[in-house]
Amino acid sequence: MPEQRDRSPDTAEDEWREDSLLAVRAGEGDEDAFEALVRRHGPMLLQMATRLLGDRTEAEDAVQEAFVSAWRKLPEFRGESSFGTWMYRIVTNRCMNVLRARRAVTTLDAVPEPPAPDHQVSPTRAVEAQAAVEALSQAMSVLSPEQRVCWVHRELNGLSYEAIAEIVGISQEAVRGRVFRARRQLTEAMVAWR
Repeated sequence: MPEQRDRSPDTAEDEWREDSLLAVRAGEGDEDAFEALVRRHGPMLLQMATRLLGDRTEAEDAVQEAFVSAWRKLPEFRGESSFGTWMYRIVTNRCMNVLRARRAVTTLDAVPEPPAPDHQVSPTRAVEAQAAVEALSQAMSVLSPEQRVCWVHRELNGLSYEAIAEIVGISQEAVRGRVFRARRQLTEAMVAWR
């Protein structure tokens, strides 16, 4: 997981310029420039995709497919948004396609085995925590893909409504509505855990 760091506006602007230059060079066929973009944005995109899909393997596939797609489409990249935002949109769309294609019922083979309990935590607390995580996971699985994407971007990734609207390609009001409905559904589903 990449280390979070405070970025000044100047640093963010420098990174945006550097990304733009790398994207232009990559669009002209410079594989090293594209590799630099993958190294810079890959970890955050993988983290976001894992949160959206709840499955690391599917997330890795989605991010890899997104980068392959981006490599092919880089000559068309006009820089109207940052490269990072463009990639977030591509990965989000890939994740939405995966979520829509999933069957409503999950087989037992698809459910990952829970990690070994922390021995510093009491067995009762460990069981309760695991049950709460499973309840939240189940509650999230009934959200529509559109609601899930907006909720994850807002609540887990900490993105602004404006950024989510740009990534998903809808209005800020629509994002707010989806996040509100997702919060309401999750609150109702998790009422026993309060």
